[in-house]
Amino acid sequence: MNLLGSGDPIRLGPYRLLGVLGEGGMGKVYLGRDSSGRAAAVKVLRPELAHDEHMSQRFVREAQAAQAVTSTGVARVLGAWTEGGRPWIATEFLAGPTLDDAIEEQGPFDELGVAELACDLARTLQDIHAAGLVHRDLKPSNIVMTSSGPRIIDFGIARPEHGLTLTSTGQIPVTPGYGAPEQVMGQRVGPPGDVFSLGAVLAYAASGERAYQGGHVAAVQYAVVHGQPELSEVPDSIRALIGPCLVKDPAQRPLPQQIATAFAPPPGSKAKAKRVWQLGSLAAEIKRREAAAKQLTTFPAVDDRPAPSRRRFITALAAGGTVLAAGGGGAAWWLLSGDGDPVREAIADEKEAVVARKPWDAKRLTDSQYEKGTAPPPLWGPVEGVNDSSRVWAVHDLVIVPERLGMMGAYSMTDGSRKWGVECPRTFCAAPSDDLIVFVGNEVNPEGELVALDRATGKTKWKASAGALEIIGADSESVYFTSSRNRSSGYFDRLHAFDVASRTMRWSVPFRTEDVSVDGLGAAVGSGRLVVFAVGGKVTAFDTRTGKVAWDLPEQTKAVDSMLPAISEGIVYFGGKTLTARELKSGKEVWSLPAKSEVTKLSGGWGPPAIDGDALYAVDGDVLSRRDKRDGKTDWTFSLGVSGSLLGPPAVQGDTVWAGQMKNHSTGVVAVHKDTGEQAWRYARGDGGLLTMVGTGNRVILVQDGTVTAMPVF
Repeated sequence: MNLLGSGDPIRLGPYRLLGVLGEGGMGKVYLGRDSSGRAAAVKVLRPELAHDEHMSQRFVREAQAAQAVTSTGVARVLGAWTEGGRPWIATEFLAGPTLDDAIEEQGPFDELGVAELACDLARTLQDIHAAGLVHRDLKPSNIVMTSSGPRIIDFGIARPEHGLTLTSTGQIPVTPGYGAPEQVMGQRVGPPGDVFSLGAVLAYAASGERAYQGGHVAAVQYAVVHGQPELSEVPDSIRALIGPCLVKDPAQRPLPQQIATAFAPPPGSKAKAKRVWQLGSLAAEIKRREAAAKQLTTFPAVDDRPAPSRRRFITALAAGGTVLAAGGGGAAWWLLSGDGDPVREAIADEKEAVVARKPWDAKRLTDSQYEKGTAPPPLWGPVEGVNDSSRVWAVHDLVIVPERLGMMGAYSMTDGSRKWGVECPRTFCAAPSDDLIVFVGNEVNPEGELVALDRATGKTKWKASAGALEIIGADSESVYFTSSRNRSSGYFDRLHAFDVASRTMRWSVPFRTEDVSVDGLGAAVGSGRLVVFAVGGKVTAFDTRTGKVAWDLPEQTKAVDSMLPAISEGIVYFGGKTLTARELKSGKEVWSLPAKSEVTKLSGGWGPPAIDGDALYAVDGDVLSRRDKRDGKTDWTFSLGVSGSLLGPPAVQGDTVWAGQMKNHSTGVVAVHKDTGEQAWRYARGDGGLLTMVGTGNRVILVQDGTVTAMPVF
């Protein structure tokens, strides 16, 4: 959010304006709050346009259109003033990601999720059309995902069904790829135009790809008018239902009611307790944003407060921002505050006010609870009996580590007590959800069983013969693993995706990297891509829906060990000869930094990075640095001396970042202030050996010297 400028109003109607959320050709959108503390997005026509008959007519029409629709599927209008002065519209303040943000960050919806989205959007369109209006700009960025369902926003170019477009000749009336053919050609647009847009939206939700694409706007619009939609990545059952929405002839498109019926569950089927926006990481993101937005309504009025002595921005939402119904787009909102301001005092400790505290989170150390240069006592441990391993997993409230004698053990994150253990010949597992842990139960059996355990009890929930050799990752839908036609060779030659819900193979593709053993893969999953980093440095991105190779990058490193990529907001980051950021979908380079250390088969180069908000932490040789993840620019560096004992990425928790360090022939970890790069303390267990760690729940879990230990953070 930007500061109010000299030409910006302080108040409009009952709303005290706090800052500028966004602006466009017609006007500005402000963050406003009434005397009761209710927040609103206030859209105002620019002064120089207030006397323009065309613009005023369009603005008045928007206000009338928004007020005419009473559906629960749209943003409510809280107030409007369209006579004289500066016309404005105040609409409901919606917290939540737009549909395009949700798909970009969480990946495409599954078939049931698309069906639920289709039903709700079709019913909302039915309500809009019943009010005698056509939206005319339905697209993913105009759909906000909330805990109660998708909400359609922005009636900026909505119009009565019988009206003609007010758009001048040559102007594009709608977002390319979502407007109907008749709209592209400037013809009359009725309710079928919104149905076409809905079909394009659902195709994107099901595949993560636009139905109409091109190198420039004209090519996209030509494809809409003359070409056929690209639906190859859309599941067959969904494709059959949205295909009719995208036909060229408006008269042949189905009605919204027919769409809702077609996507509804079969008669007599049991209703599902929760919808796609109430499950998993999408639900968590929506709840986090809604909780942060609710915080705003608890602040006291600031109308009569003197100007603060020191001003600063406080990020009210940790990532992604809050979407505003009145055309705020996907912009983040910020609160302006200063010393002594109750607004600042209410959320100054962003770590506690914004991020929901989990029951197993540890309390962070205060300044008086540790001494600089001296490691504080562990929260618990060291607990003996574990194997030194290149992996340790944090799943919900448990720490999962390989144990001696071929076991896998689950330890309480809060006190280190052992909860359960199972025989596990391999040392890799995956957690498709907080309640399910999957591992390869029998590497000798040629059937290669996948075994799913109840996270809380360790009891077997199901088994499936899959020919699995090693699990490399999982998302909410699938477990990804390798297999080999000759298991005794120790090398894999295929990659698979196993559907957790149906317990069937989604896809199986050849995948062979020369001289790579079963332990030679590091992988990350996100936004419809499985990114695999193999020994020898080849990086390959697979489409999680089909198994097709989306892009690859050969010889990223020479090292004998693979590295874990990191995925954040549609970008994948990985080390090697360069520390690089690439677009997850296409593999296009965003930025890249060559390693200063010598890259050999045994050491050197960039290690795997860790992402924390907008910051990236990584080690190049013996130097730990913090960088801006958006452009790779350096914030600070810290010399580790002699390093190379840690295969995994740095661990970031609280205000600390931890990295492996070799000192006086002793392998340990150093904790550094993540904002300044100043050392806080060093901790070592024993005299060395492989060190593995993971940050979780305001603690850092260390595995070394046959023990597991939980260390506190500040």
